[in-house]
Amino acid sequence: MIAEVENSIDTKEYFINMGPQHPSTHGVLRLVLTLDGEIIKKIEPHIGYVHRSIEKMCEKDSYQQIVHLTDRMDYLSCHINNEAVCLAVESGLGIEVPERVKVIRTILDELTRISSHLLWWGVMGMDLGALTTFFYGFRDREIITDIFEETCGARLTMNYNIPGGLMNDVPPQFSKRIKDLIIHLKKKLPEYDTLLTENVIFMERTKGIGILSREDAISYGVTGPAGRASGFACDIRKVNPYSAYRQVSFKEILFHEGDTFSRYKARILEMWESISILEQLVDNIPEGDFFTKTKAVIKLPVGEYFQRVETARGELGVYIISDGKKNPYRVKFRSPGFSNLFVLNQIAKGCKIADLVAIMSTLDLVIPDIDR
Repeated sequence: MIAEVENSIDTKEYFINMGPQHPSTHGVLRLVLTLDGEIIKKIEPHIGYVHRSIEKMCEKDSYQQIVHLTDRMDYLSCHINNEAVCLAVESGLGIEVPERVKVIRTILDELTRISSHLLWWGVMGMDLGALTTFFYGFRDREIITDIFEETCGARLTMNYNIPGGLMNDVPPQFSKRIKDLIIHLKKKLPEYDTLLTENVIFMERTKGIGILSREDAISYGVTGPAGRASGFACDIRKVNPYSAYRQVSFKEILFHEGDTFSRYKARILEMWESISILEQLVDNIPEGDFFTKTKAVIKLPVGEYFQRVETARGELGVYIISDGKKNPYRVKFRSPGFSNLFVLNQIAKGCKIADLVAIMSTLDLVIPDIDR
């Protein structure tokens, strides 16, 4: 009799808005969810709430000024974003920056990657109800932001790379502080596994949830740890090395399950690889200049220029069309977050709202990177 009653209960689809102020969306994002009970039938992302016309602004700015705009996109990958524009401009000018610049840029890239992943880990746990992770992640990230502050004077929207090199040389304690950071992280990262990775409830909520196949990752252009967790070897540091990445040895972290837990593990293991890169470079920073002199007014030769880099969230592409003037004719940014967001409907259909929060956390979305 009970079974007959249960089977007679009909459900119907309804819509709810998740956002634009929902804390789990990691920015100003609105998702329109089509639900059947608790089950997600469709997800329609609505973006544009923090659109600032950065690409259009680039057409009116000098090449030096464009660099400053990119750290307002993915604000957790500032140094890497800045470097992408600098590399594109340097390629167009045909200049080679000093080896010292290449190594320092790579060190800053990996510090940025660790810093971003630490924030992600803290917020991932908090999204799923583990508030302690937030305090642990920010505690350890604070050491890196202190290094950034001493180096370039900022803690969030950092700007240190310029076409031709760096704004200034690194401070005297730069190498020592990085060595201290490495010692600290080697002690603390295992705690992350004890606290969250190996937690039975956490594993139940992430394993087998939000599966992204390798074929879909390639089709949607999902890059970064999210793509590599599905077996898509897409690390630009390996595919098309830049700066000092040819000088270091590191593993590209790949998983093949493609679920939420694999995307989580990919970032945890990436932090260990970043530590390894720092260890290889910190005592081998070459002597020499930190800047190659360029003209006060930079004019790229007429043509098209493209540079891609590996940010904390995946592949960032910078495409510049120059008509020979001091301002670019057109600038286009291929941001990793845009492609990573729009696979959400594919992998979250059939899941519950609570699963969606976990899935979104492992896509590691930064909404200003999507809106620009």
